[in-house]
Amino acid sequence: MPRIALAAVAFVLGAAPVAAQGRFVTQELLVPTFHGADVGAAHKAGDIVRNRLDDAYHDKGVHVISAGAVANWLLRSGYNEDMVLLPEEQAGENRHFRADEVVLGYDGWQSHAVAKGAGLRRLDPRQAPVSTALGVLGMPGMTAYVGLLDIGRPKPGETVVVSAAAGAVGSAVGQIAKIKGCRAVGVAGSPAKCDHVVRELGFDACVNYKGGNLGAALREACPQGIDVYFENVGGDVLRAVTTQLNQNARIPLCGLISEYNATELAPGPNLRPLLFNRVLLKGFIVSDHMARLPDFLKECGGWVREGRLKYREDVVEGLEKAPEAFIGLLQGKNFGKLLVRVGEDPTR
Repeated sequence: MPRIALAAVAFVLGAAPVAAQGRFVTQELLVPTFHGADVGAAHKAGDIVRNRLDDAYHDKGVHVISAGAVANWLLRSGYNEDMVLLPEEQAGENRHFRADEVVLGYDGWQSHAVAKGAGLRRLDPRQAPVSTALGVLGMPGMTAYVGLLDIGRPKPGETVVVSAAAGAVGSAVGQIAKIKGCRAVGVAGSPAKCDHVVRELGFDACVNYKGGNLGAALREACPQGIDVYFENVGGDVLRAVTTQLNQNARIPLCGLISEYNATELAPGPNLRPLLFNRVLLKGFIVSDHMARLPDFLKECGGWVREGRLKYREDVVEGLEKAPEAFIGLLQGKNFGKLLVRVGEDPTR
């Protein structure tokens, strides 16, 4: 079968993701050929999507994507996770999904995608807004859940500190720590972010790492020391935290965002406190823990519906803004879960 003569738009990285929009380039490609049980989905309504294509494709049993009520949200960052509405299912050959279902997948920053159906996760808008599948009930939320509970292993009464506390992962970490009976202390980059995590999310305290003496501020916020440190940023925050760790403290190492744009290796922290205090430091990647997905969805989904696990979304409009949004993420400009919206949410 020939390729479908329909242009798709994709963003790719032209060089290292330094803070320059010009590092990203736009590619226009032909939509791939549909075969058998392929599922076709479009991320964006507009001129690049047509209501229907040549009837010959339908004669061959191939139902092509349509423009009606097309997709909704596209994730930021390099995980290339996105959410789409399936406008028109393959003609009875892929029976895993119905037309107009909303699914989650990994298809890149692009306007169209074709998939076999494996790896797509069906979303139920009756349980929670579908955008939460890219945040508090998606990869960021599960990262917080697995990292804190399986590696951090917080006990009631302990002090949990989390960096990037106003972000999608950090905000969930602090709230889950509170649900588990801990003292939750955040580290964030502005007074507004600190105020948000304390007043809106229920943290016990939050330290602005740009506010001056970080070590002294942490000691004031953590008078009993630090039992669990959920690491998202590295750098100065990690160096300050290591001096205040309690014996047998745990550090789930989730990210080092302060170093992602570095052109040289950053100096490491003093590891003596980790040795003397028998500290556990463990890096993890959430995709290695997919067996925990049912538990995560059950517990965190319930907490979201009960109002115990709150979230905030920072939405940028338009697929063309994805590179700009990603660069802003690395610069700490987002406030909450950063999303790029490429169309209306048809479930609302």
